[in-house]
This record gives sequence, C-alpha cells and structure tokens, in this order.
Amino acid sequence: MSNDFKVSMLASGSKGNVTYIETPRHKVLVDAGLSGKKITALMSQIGRSLNDVDALFVTHEHSDHIAGVGVLARKYGMDVYANQRTWQAMAGKIGKINTDQVQLFEPGQTKLMDDLDIESFGVSHDAADPQFYAFHHDNKTFAMLTDTGYVNDRIVGTLKNADAILMEANHDYEMLRMGSYAWPLKQRILGDQGHLSNEDGALALTQILGNRTKQVYLGHLSQENNQKPLAHLTVQSVLSEHDFGVDHDFNLLDTDPDVATRLIQI
Repeated sequence: MSNDFKVSMLASGSKGNVTYIETPRHKVLVDAGLSGKKITALMSQIGRSLNDVDALFVTHEHSDHIAGVGVLARKYGMDVYANQRTWQAMAGKIGKINTDQVQLFEPGQTKLMDDLDIESFGVSHDAADPQFYAFHHDNKTFAMLTDTGYVNDRIVGTLKNADAILMEANHDYEMLRMGSYAWPLKQRILGDQGHLSNEDGALALTQILGNRTKQVYLGHLSQENNQKPLAHLTVQSVLSEHDFGVDHDFNLLDTDPDVATRLIQI
C-alpha cells in the first residue's frame, strides 16, 4: 500500500468551495468557488502550488463553486471537467477557455487517469445538472457530497464505506426557520433540491460509514444559518445515538471558508 493519496478541503461554505486531491501522478481541484488570488493563498497554506494542478472538476454552476474556474483555466492551462448541461449553464459566467481544456464528464461515468479513478454521480440540487465525485487510488476512496436536498440509495451505494468523506452540514433547521432569509429562500434550502441540514447529513452518514471510514469532514456550512460547534455537536450526537464511535473509529473534522484543512493522507 502506498501512502500518497492526500486531500485538503481548501475552503468549504456558502461563500466558496475548493477541494484539493493529490496522487503521485495527479494534482486536482474540485470546484473553484473563490478568486484566483484567494485559491493561490489557500494552496500555499498546505505547501502546494496551482502550477502543479492538472485538472479541475466542476460540480455545478453556482458562483460559490465556479467563481475562479475561468481564471485558473486560463492562467494555469488545467483541463476542466464538467457535464454538458453544466458547461452550457456556466459558459457565460467563466469567460473563454481553450477548447482543448474543455472536458465532458457526464453523471454516472468513471474517468481513468493513470493512478486516479474519478466516479461522478448526480445529486438533487437547483442547478442545471449537478454532480459530485468519488476519487479512487490504490484501493482507497475519498467521496464528496454537498449541495443536495436528499440522499438516495444510489448515492449511499457510491459513498458506502469510503475511507474519507466530505458530507454536507449546511444549516441548523431552527436557525434557518427563525432566521432573516425570505420565506421562498428558506423553502428552497429546505426542499428536495436544496441543502442537507446538520441532522440530514448525520442521518445520511449512518448509512454510509463503514469499517474503512477514518475521516469525515463536515462541509458547506451556511454562514447565516449554522455554526461550526453546533454542526459538529449535532452530527456527533446523531452518530453516537446510532452507535458509531465518533473520534474513536473515525475522526469527525470541521472545515472552514477561509482556512484550509491540514493536508492529510487517506
């Protein structure tokens, strides 16, 4: 077994999302929802450079996932992967990219890139054709799931027993219900094409966690409708109630919109 499959959640939250993944042969990003300058600074926090990134995988066209896509593609020449409908939806938002950098990657496909296999799967969110990814290297898996209103059996099957997981814990239900958002926005967030609450994310994890799972990250926290300690405590409580050994069998880890998580080996 090699010890060279590493990940960092560079930024996660309602204002911008970027994830970094590396193997010996590839260094890739998932989403680029911040400015190029900010992403460069986040990469330096983990001792890495955008000059070495060869691929960028896009989940969907919302600005907190694509704000820096065009800039990074033009400056660093990296290939950009997204499905056809997402390309169409984000075309007017990211500026011109060389056609040889435009890579189509439809939901339900698997891309084989030397020592990295990337599996895409559709989710339920109010975007053109949202999809997330599971990354496989040397019999290890890192799976990502945010920006979805619910988790079906197909998604559970894709993420089941992954070694490391990024799971959405977007909002606390009561904070959202009592908060300042207009009712239509609250309905959107709470709906089947919205976001997972802390409790929703935790309940999904009860179906996904397995003996191999060692790292669980809580991601895409709302700045308005959540707090890091609250999300952590809620998920920890639900998992403990279902007899999962939080911080014993696996680590429950927080993410941040401004500070990269430590680059860890999966």
